[in-house]
Amino acid sequence: MNAVLIAVLIMLVLSLLRVNVVIALLVGALSGGLIAGLSLTDTLTAITEGLGGGATIALSYALLGGFAVAISRTGLPLWLVDKLVDSANQNKSGNFGTIKWFLLAAILLMSIASQNIIPIHIAFIPLLIPPLLPLFNKMKIDRRLIASILTFGLTAPYILLPYGFGALFHDIIATQMEAAGMTIDRSDIPMAMLIPTAGLVVGLIVAVFISYRKARDYKDTAAVEVERVKVTPMTILFTILALAAALAGQLLTESMIIGALAGIAVLFATRAVRWSESDRVLIEGMQMMAFIGFVMIAANGFASVMTATGDVETLVEGTTSAIGNNQALAALLMLVVGLVVTLGIGSSFATIPIIATLFVPFAMEVGFSPMAIIALIGTAGALGDAGSPASDSTLGPTSGLNADGQHNHIWDTTVPTFIHYNIPLIIFGWIAAMIL
Repeated sequence: MNAVLIAVLIMLVLSLLRVNVVIALLVGALSGGLIAGLSLTDTLTAITEGLGGGATIALSYALLGGFAVAISRTGLPLWLVDKLVDSANQNKSGNFGTIKWFLLAAILLMSIASQNIIPIHIAFIPLLIPPLLPLFNKMKIDRRLIASILTFGLTAPYILLPYGFGALFHDIIATQMEAAGMTIDRSDIPMAMLIPTAGLVVGLIVAVFISYRKARDYKDTAAVEVERVKVTPMTILFTILALAAALAGQLLTESMIIGALAGIAVLFATRAVRWSESDRVLIEGMQMMAFIGFVMIAANGFASVMTATGDVETLVEGTTSAIGNNQALAALLMLVVGLVVTLGIGSSFATIPIIATLFVPFAMEVGFSPMAIIALIGTAGALGDAGSPASDSTLGPTSGLNADGQHNHIWDTTVPTFIHYNIPLIIFGWIAAMIL
């Protein structure tokens, strides 16, 4: 039996059995190498050679986590929340229509900004959402709606826009496609991902205006206690400067590492965050993002072994002979495989090195254009990120919305996001592959 297929199945089964993803990837890689006839030494060498491919991304994640926690220490995020809550509390009429839509728009914009403009990822959720829960209860907002909005903002921007985490995602796609035998222009990726992203927009519209528009009652609980820091005009100015420095650093150097370092440097140099807290702040932020970085590193090692086995070509040839040149069936098959793989891993970033190894030669053999292959790989990677129980795009919203114990991770976050985003992604990703 094909070693690559067995390795992927082992990795998937272990992941679905809730074995740590890093361990699942390493066990799958070892199994695939040994089954293919590689010696243990050669398999370990292939893993080691592949690990370096994820090091830059892992370091970027760690520094961005530190930057996110540093921003939270300025007190500005909670200051903005307090202003919004005070505005709602002053409303005596009980008609929260305008405030509700402003609140939903603000949450959407914050989650989008966390991917591209202020790349702090999910770090803002446990800071901003818990203090807003009493306000959600008063307005009777269905928290499944908030989860859907947050997951859209955490997913759609990096898929489409080549800034912030989008720059990382697009770089991974381009790098892994090149490693699998196809060199592409990075500027083509946003155009290729435009149609799949439209599917996410459709899902968001359905969630906001149809699925979760009705009121939902929650029990009133004590307000979630959070640590507050006094915010001054100078704090606001310095935080804005830090955000601008991070964005400028990334755009000028095309490096998330430089961007994060620039933002961190401004916060500490201006004393918006005390220097005495620097160690604790950075370590806390790095710990928050470290797991994703290790998954990325392990996934690159897995992909390296799959390439070394030589069984990728055998798998592609066998699959191609089975379905012929039926592009419609091939596109659907690849999207389903991407969904299953990413659901097990829980990270679109970590999935790309795995599926690119399989998809690029297969799609080239079937006759897909480079733009169509980009759309297939990008969509397949994003599928599980929007609806996996292990994804940070679902774990993040739950961490904030369940602060008072009234939001179930599976039924209130994972299932709603799977229905509203994964189904449209498959449909629109398939359309993109067929027309590009």
